[in-house]
Amino acid sequence: MKTFKSALSIVILTAVIIIAMAFSNTKNENAKMTGSSDIELTAAGATFPYPLYSKLFYEYNKQTGVKVNYQSIGSGGGIKQLQSKTVDFGASDAPMSDEELQTSPGAIVHIPTCLGAVVVTYNLTGNPVLALTSDVVADIFLGKITKWNDKRIQGINPGVKLPDLAISIIHRSDGSGTTYIFSDYLSKVSDSWKNKPGTGKSLDWPVGIGAKGNEGVSGLVKQTPGSIGYVELIYAIQNKMPFAKLKNKSGNFVEASLKSVSASADVSIPADARVSLTNTDAKDGYPISSFTYILVYKDQKYGTRSESQAKSTIDLIWWMIHNCKQYAEPLNYSSLPVAALKIAEANLKSVMYGNKKLL
Repeated sequence: MKTFKSALSIVILTAVIIIAMAFSNTKNENAKMTGSSDIELTAAGATFPYPLYSKLFYEYNKQTGVKVNYQSIGSGGGIKQLQSKTVDFGASDAPMSDEELQTSPGAIVHIPTCLGAVVVTYNLTGNPVLALTSDVVADIFLGKITKWNDKRIQGINPGVKLPDLAISIIHRSDGSGTTYIFSDYLSKVSDSWKNKPGTGKSLDWPVGIGAKGNEGVSGLVKQTPGSIGYVELIYAIQNKMPFAKLKNKSGNFVEASLKSVSASADVSIPADARVSLTNTDAKDGYPISSFTYILVYKDQKYGTRSESQAKSTIDLIWWMIHNCKQYAEPLNYSSLPVAALKIAEANLKSVMYGNKKLL
């Protein structure tokens, strides 16, 4: 009997070991399919989508084990790191210029991920909701309107008691897609702004104090009575800061919202996805809206880069554009319209590893 029990125990133990090995092999195969848990991707760029990207990277890591180390350093910094090939992908709120693309060491594709809005935020007692026109916004940031009770601001807001208080301008100090979007809008609505300081990620500001990132601008505005600045919508909402309704091209005062930002993208989108949505023709569109982009090299075979690293990068971005909506809208980003999603898919499918397709 003891011999039988011993033999039975050995059979059971052997079966347990075989099952455990099979389970382990299955886990390893799944890891190979979804991304090895020891893969870590690096990225850098825009602060504009940072709250959303942080959530997406967290969820993707839970599902696949792939880690993403994202440096929120501004669009300009993200483009420079991509050009120097020190990151797996860059992120920018502004499409790269022709000059930036021509001076890059390889062809780069733009993958739109979502839409966001830049808002004009301010620090006034009582947090009144102001309405502003494009010419007034331009002249405030040009330093031509210097007091909050200026007749041009008061005339747009007859029911609001505005203080006899100096306006303090807060702007970005770093190379920034948010600055590009804001200045692109102002260049379209103000000839004075277009002539100088113009459109760009970094500007020669006529007035004001600089702060780094959306985080820095929103923090400084909160600390400075009478100040005004521009930040991405989510930063204003997170910090419970008021932001102005803006008069759009159709003459409507529009508040930044998921609906009004999505409406701004109701325009023709080119195949390379490089398009400006500011001062939109859409009747109900918010006038300072933009796509935000992930940037990758079209040929992922460069330097010591492995095919698995390239595949993990493209798989992550594919997952992001198809799962973004459920995470974007709770964070006040607008998801891609169908036309933009199709372009994002096509651009991502064009990415290769040498002569080999990655999708």
